[in-house]
Amino acid sequence: MRIFRLGDHGSEVGDIQQRLISLGVPIDEAERDGAFGPSTDAAVRAFQAVRLLRVDGLVGPDTWGQLVEAGYRLGDRTLYLHSPLFRGDDVRSLQRKLNSLGFDAGREDGMLGIDTDVAIREFQRNVGDEPDGIVGPHTLSVLRRMRPLEAAPSRAVVREQEELQGTRGPIAGRVIAVDAGDGSDDDVQRRSAEALVEELRAVGADARLLVASGDTSAPSERARLANETGAAASITLELADREGSGGPVCSYFGSRTTHSPSGLVLAQLILEELEAELGVAGTLRPLTIAPLRETSMPAVQVEPLAGIGERRNELLRDPDLPARVARAVAAGVGRFFSG
Repeated sequence: MRIFRLGDHGSEVGDIQQRLISLGVPIDEAERDGAFGPSTDAAVRAFQAVRLLRVDGLVGPDTWGQLVEAGYRLGDRTLYLHSPLFRGDDVRSLQRKLNSLGFDAGREDGMLGIDTDVAIREFQRNVGDEPDGIVGPHTLSVLRRMRPLEAAPSRAVVREQEELQGTRGPIAGRVIAVDAGDGSDDDVQRRSAEALVEELRAVGADARLLVASGDTSAPSERARLANETGAAASITLELADREGSGGPVCSYFGSRTTHSPSGLVLAQLILEELEAELGVAGTLRPLTIAPLRETSMPAVQVEPLAGIGERRNELLRDPDLPARVARAVAAGVGRFFSG
């Protein structure tokens, strides 16, 4: 899709503005004719911050998708397993309620997939209803009468934490997806991704470089490619200039209400290795972008040199940077599987 930004005009910008206003995000009256001005930019950034998206003021696939999803409330529509999957805050609310009652709806990612469908049917069966997987007025009424304790940790998070306690086993033979990210035309980024594949293969992993072209470069399509490999972990590399201090940033799936415990641990281990290798303090952060949200395995986005700064520029001039990044990331991945 086209990316909308400060300075753009048109009906599409007007649609973005109306969605933001309906969510309670203010936009100056003077800009409400489809002009992407300063207050619209500020509104987009405020929305991105709340949704734990990259705060850059750009309305691309992730931000647009979540603007649409934010408009749904539980009860607005009938929910069931469908292709393409139903996505929205209504689905996320449903998953939260089911998980709180002990029905494992999987990760609370706002996507109604197989795990959520199974949980819906189990809930219906347990309350004596026809287990048809359809969440309409009756099923919602019964669900709400159960008064789920939504403040408690979800079953999906608890299960993932328990799985982390066990030995994850050696990395040898594991499929690891390596995604060159949005800026795959960047020479340093491309060489870093290729070097990471080689480092992982050197320790016995079945590392695979995701080759995206055309529409497959969209975040959701790249997540689909990672899922299709059956990977045990997915690593996305990004070296594009972003806001930040110039140090490494490792991101994992996390929203305001849930997160991926395995993704968090993998991100922590990779960040430690990057900090030691590059000599720059880094940042660990949760994000809800598609390569982290829509992958079925532990997934991390690695920005070895986020933002700007003299140290970043110095490192970018280092011809050995791709090899150093690859060595550090591979070490973190290896530590994750060794437990």
